[in-house]
Amino acid sequence: MKLVPLFDKVVLKPLVAEETTKSGIVLPGQAKEKPQQAEVIAVGPGGLVDGKEVTMQVKVGDKVIFSKYSGTEIETGEDDQKYVIVKQNDILAVIE
Repeated sequence: MKLVPLFDKVVLKPLVAEETTKSGIVLPGQAKEKPQQAEVIAVGPGGLVDGKEVTMQVKVGDKVIFSKYSGTEIETGEDDQKYVIVKQNDILAVIE
């Protein structure tokens, strides 16, 4: 399945969160924080959104930080990979 975002949407692949603390303590599933760093997998074309011109500022391959509780989580059936679809304005920064 290929995800093609529309308008100002961006498809992100969350980066795996650490499963142990720096001191070596293994965290159970519910103690892990939701990852906020991700890799950009696909970018919509931008264009006119809500009457305003939107130019896309991120590109495929960028590593980004996004808002913690934003977007829509989806899981593809083929590779059981989880993705998050967010609006571009939910991306807070690009990691360089």
